[in-house]
Amino acid sequence: MSFLIVTISSAVLIAAVLGFSLLRARKSREPAAAYDMRVYREQLASVDKDLARGVISEADADRVRTEISRRILAADAQMQTASQETGPPRWASLAAFSTVALVVVGGAIVMYQQIGAAGRPDMPLTLRVERAETLRAERPSQAEAEAATPPAQLPQLDENYANLLNQLRETVAARPDDLQGHILLAQHEANAGNFPAAYKAQQRVIELSGEAAPADAYSYMAEMMILSAGGYVSPEAEEALRQTLSRDPRNGPAQYYLGQMMVQVGRPDIGYRIWVDALRNAPASAPWADAIREQLDELAFRAGVFNAPDIPVASGPSQDDIDAAAELSSEERQEMILGMVNQLSDRLATEGGPPQDWARLIAALGVLGEGQRAIEIKNEAMDVFAGDADALKIIDAAAFQAGIAQ
Repeated sequence: MSFLIVTISSAVLIAAVLGFSLLRARKSREPAAAYDMRVYREQLASVDKDLARGVISEADADRVRTEISRRILAADAQMQTASQETGPPRWASLAAFSTVALVVVGGAIVMYQQIGAAGRPDMPLTLRVERAETLRAERPSQAEAEAATPPAQLPQLDENYANLLNQLRETVAARPDDLQGHILLAQHEANAGNFPAAYKAQQRVIELSGEAAPADAYSYMAEMMILSAGGYVSPEAEEALRQTLSRDPRNGPAQYYLGQMMVQVGRPDIGYRIWVDALRNAPASAPWADAIREQLDELAFRAGVFNAPDIPVASGPSQDDIDAAAELSSEERQEMILGMVNQLSDRLATEGGPPQDWARLIAALGVLGEGQRAIEIKNEAMDVFAGDADALKIIDAAAFQAGIAQ
């Protein structure tokens, strides 16, 4: 409330100063004719002095006095006219003052009502940070969030696929230690839109994998948890994201969801920094990177950032290339993808590249069903990056994604 009083008082003071300038009399400004008359009177005195010293004759003195007197009369007439026209009419000044007061004071009140928070206490930055930490510590658990989230509308599955999924569930239930079975179950539960079952199956995958569980395994489980809770990042999902980033600090999906969590608990400043860092290493056409770019301007505003850096988009296939690929037949698309994979493989064999490129190649070969070739590339990458723990984690994660983890 004190801020509202200060705002209105400042507006009233400004309006009063402007009104005083409009309404005050302008007699304090000396007209130019008054200055001219002083000069002319001094000139008359000079004529008398020059005549007494004999510098000029009597006839010249009379002629000069006559000319100066004429100028004095003209200046006096000009002063009389100026005294009658002292400025705009009084009513015009009052109308101008009323308009200024209405705009300044009324505008301040209206603006504060729209963007202000009348009646609310002050919110210094330290208090906001404390409240955000409290909100983060006391936010609902995964189970509470799922209970409060309306049940999702599951897609209608093909009858054959639904039967196969039921058989997979029964098989995995009968074989609780089957790692590959739980991997398949987590994937197919997600395909069926059953995200709670997907993250529970993924939990079992991580338990069976132990310390060998890669970053992508934790990232996948966190994403399924978040989808189960309608986009809310629970403490359990946050822990899975932390586990992901401890294994792969540049894991894009984990950075995206962690930044989203910071926004949810009232720390858009931290969320903005996480997202900007994620974009600097984002591969071309990554869905999570596109989601960040769509929300980054709004988040920068909420974080108080007004000089946001221009982060270039990583090179990759253009939208025209993607549209053209969509028009190809399955065989042609497969051939195009295989050509791109072979091109990447040749480049790595001749020029080398970062571990991310090796990981892309391994994952792509897994998608293409070339498991033996993916194993060979993985072994080669392990030799190339021997001794680099971070690079080896990236390679292991790609092998897990390709289904060739050992």
